[in-house]
Amino acid sequence: MTDAPAAARLPLATQMLRFGLVGTLGFAVDTAVVYAAHFGLGLDLYSAGALAYLTAASTNWLLNRRFTFPEARGQHAGAQWLRFVVTQLAGFALNRGTYAALIATVAAARAEPVLAVAAGSLAGMAVNFLAARFLVFREGAR
Repeated sequence: MTDAPAAARLPLATQMLRFGLVGTLGFAVDTAVVYAAHFGLGLDLYSAGALAYLTAASTNWLLNRRFTFPEARGQHAGAQWLRFVVTQLAGFALNRGTYAALIATVAAARAEPVLAVAAGSLAGMAVNFLAARFLVFREGAR
């Protein structure tokens, strides 16, 4: 007999596609917040990047919970969000490390921060998917 959560699990290829779509939306949120915080509010690019990452990560958690890993909707949201934030630290390090390195060393990235945001997003994506699939939205998590 198959339990409901296992039956609700999407195939790996579908999860990867959906994770990529959510990541694309997260990229848009990330970029919008960087631009609004830096050019609109006057924050330095590093502070703008940190604020943008937190906003995009929370958006991605919610969308992945509902769209990419529907079997995980029954898990406690607060605990799941905390696991997501904690496990995404490796992706964060790759993402914002790449972002910061480009802002510090590449004039084009300082002039057009979207380049640094994009490079950072790509750097962290694979690590983030694996952590999300196997640690955050796994069966049996509470």
